[in-house]
Amino acid sequence: MVSTSSSSPSAALVGCDFSSSPTRRKPIVLALGQRQGARVQLTALVRLETLAAFAQWLAQPGDWVGGFDLPFGLPRELVQTLGWPTDWLACMQHYRSLSRAQIRDQFAAYCNARPVGGKFAHRATDGPAGSSPSMKWVNPPVAYMLHAGLPLLLDAGVHIPGLHAGDVRRVALEAYPGLLAREVLARRSYKSDDAAKQTPDRLIARKDLVNALELGSTRLGLRLKLSHAQRDAMVDDASGDMLDAVLCLLQAAWGQQRHADGADALYGLPAALDPLEGWIVSA
Repeated sequence: MVSTSSSSPSAALVGCDFSSSPTRRKPIVLALGQRQGARVQLTALVRLETLAAFAQWLAQPGDWVGGFDLPFGLPRELVQTLGWPTDWLACMQHYRSLSRAQIRDQFAAYCNARPVGGKFAHRATDGPAGSSPSMKWVNPPVAYMLHAGLPLLLDAGVHIPGLHAGDVRRVALEAYPGLLAREVLARRSYKSDDAAKQTPDRLIARKDLVNALELGSTRLGLRLKLSHAQRDAMVDDASGDMLDAVLCLLQAAWGQQRHADGADALYGLPAALDPLEGWIVSA
């Protein structure tokens, strides 16, 4: 049930902080929630320790709009240079057939042939989103996130606006938590997986970020509603995984609001988005 009324709750929301090699220590984190008007209630945080568990979760029947922190496409310039299919689905099917070693070798060869300062190809969305090129295989390994995660979305039959028609009751949008975090914190860091870098400054940054989300003081115009326990858990999580999942949840809520209020079939994505590259929601 997707309501167009601003006062009644709409379909469930999901924010996903994805890992291409999840473990107990570094799981995939799902933030589940509900939007009512401009208010987004966090209802649960779910930890998934394997890709199989994530695939199982995706495959369940549902009624949700999700923001997933992994790239949904590759730069057109890269795809054309490598001679891969420029149809999105054919390109993704080819990409999933490769091993990580093959991906690394082909992308490294591409970069080695390019001038210093312009090694990587970018998607059009990278500029406004401030996101890493989806072909990067280290720091962060987003190319492997695409390789591990996107096939699971395809296999689950979800709907990916602008790229792939699927089950319109389960809608997947590409999200990027850094876009929303930077709006509040500018260049201040709020997370690290390295215990030595989990500093008091980063703790304060997480508190400031959570406060801003609760006040609704971002351009998304959405207010996050949390329990005291949820707020404490997000602030105490020095890895930032819970907070990143919630940032993706809010981006999904923004897209869902555009779809509900304006009958926007693309959930706020630009009408002129490149159907090979995709676009990050709210960028």
